[in-house]
Amino acid sequence: MEQQAITKEIKEYALDLGADLVGIADLERLKGITTVPANLLDGFTRAVVVAFQVSPTIFEQIESEPTPLYIHQYAAVNLVLDHINLMLQSKVLNLGYKALALPASQTVDRINWLGHISTKAVAKAAGLGWQGKSLLLINPKYGPRVRLSCLLTNAPLVPDQPIPNRCGNCTKCRDACPANAIHGASWDDRPNSREEAVDLERCVNRLSHIAEKQGREALICGVCIKVCPWGKVR
Repeated sequence: MEQQAITKEIKEYALDLGADLVGIADLERLKGITTVPANLLDGFTRAVVVAFQVSPTIFEQIESEPTPLYIHQYAAVNLVLDHINLMLQSKVLNLGYKALALPASQTVDRINWLGHISTKAVAKAAGLGWQGKSLLLINPKYGPRVRLSCLLTNAPLVPDQPIPNRCGNCTKCRDACPANAIHGASWDDRPNSREEAVDLERCVNRLSHIAEKQGREALICGVCIKVCPWGKVR
């Protein structure tokens, strides 16, 4: 099967499964990215990234802490993404290629607060948006109101082109951050380091405190998502 045909088949299958967005990343664009384990990308050349939207109404209900409704939908959307990703994995494997579905949300290094790979960075490489000043993926249609998952593969898929950063001089996420953790730095492609964009310790400390108070594990907030003008319901 030629490249265009298999790419079309995989994308259409992801959309049929319920994904709102799907993009293909050339892993060459992610050379040097931190992964857990370090050899995670060995033998893979592409990533299929899918996105599923979260209701904008949920974020409008947030004041300074995540609501029970957001906590529930956050977990529910992750399960949907994992299902889509596993179905895609089966599809690609049955086509005769390598495939590895990565969890939609899993922290595997709680010292440096890392997942297996930065799905936001992979989604950026897949043309689904750009990384905003909060480091969240910003999609032109949905803004940061999406959850993401990715599938690693060596299938000969046609990669999508990245979208230029469109945050401009906007500092709404920085100004609204309850932890004062977003520096408000700007970049055309991506920051030189995570630290250039955010004070992770401040962010994690606040999220950990809220999670403990609310009796849950997920470290989420939602304030910077709420205020982002991209994808905001008018």
